[in-house]
Amino acid sequence: MPAVKAGAGVLSFGHASKINKLQVMKWITRERPKIDRIACPWLIKQFIDKDAEFIYVPFNEVMAEAERLNAIPFDVPNVKFTHEGEFCTFDTLIKEYKIKDEAVLAMAPIVRGADTDRHDFATQSSGLWAISAGLAYNFTNDHELLEKGMLIYDALYSWAKHLQNIKHTQQPFEHLLVSVLNKYLKHKPGSKKKVPAWAQELKEIIQDHIDTNLSLKELSKGLDVTPSHLSREFSKYFENMSFGEYIQKQRMDKAIELMANRTYSLTEIAYLTGFSDQSHFNRIFKKHTGQTPSEYRKNLQKK
Repeated sequence: MPAVKAGAGVLSFGHASKINKLQVMKWITRERPKIDRIACPWLIKQFIDKDAEFIYVPFNEVMAEAERLNAIPFDVPNVKFTHEGEFCTFDTLIKEYKIKDEAVLAMAPIVRGADTDRHDFATQSSGLWAISAGLAYNFTNDHELLEKGMLIYDALYSWAKHLQNIKHTQQPFEHLLVSVLNKYLKHKPGSKKKVPAWAQELKEIIQDHIDTNLSLKELSKGLDVTPSHLSREFSKYFENMSFGEYIQKQRMDKAIELMANRTYSLTEIAYLTGFSDQSHFNRIFKKHTGQTPSEYRKNLQKK
């Protein structure tokens, strides 16, 4: 990836094609970018127009300034380049400009999951959100934030293009989990009524590492089976739940257990149960218990 160059709020990149060199494309969106409003400029500069300029203004000024400056509005409601259903503006640009680059397509669900708070779309989404939120906290100037943020997407692109199959595992339980599943796949259970040893061992591993983002899809890469097959077999021995449902239930059970310990803040409980941000934790907790974490803790004190 070419290096980022700063200059009067305009960033210069290397291999994007030029759409119309008689007129520089100007793009305008809401101020204080985090995910889409940095990922989209990166995509535009890399694959649409390397000389594009980006303007950030308050939300209620976007459309008026777009008309005044002859700029293309994006990532705001009721414009061409914005969210479509569960897809974010990054997806919309890929579709509109027919971008076929495999690494970009691999990045898309990561960006989508981070931007829409659907971290189940990709295991990397929660990390992208955490880094982006921290970056926005550290830099209050939007163009400086954009410049620094571009480096994140340079790095993500390099990972998607060259490093997806490279593992950096500091905790041996991931290899252990693969080993347990492998042993099971070589073994044909005789009776469904009897819980096999692999299932009990797997349950203990999950409980011991509930604060870690386990992914059946990632684990399946180390096995000679498809993720759908693993998911189907998993549910037979885990309360008729899918892998994801079971993990989520275990996290909620752990969160409820930690609620009784007043030394932990709700933010710490969210972290200890594998959630990257408080809002995601609050939503899932309420879905399972009917109460927000703070409501649950207050009611717990009354008992």
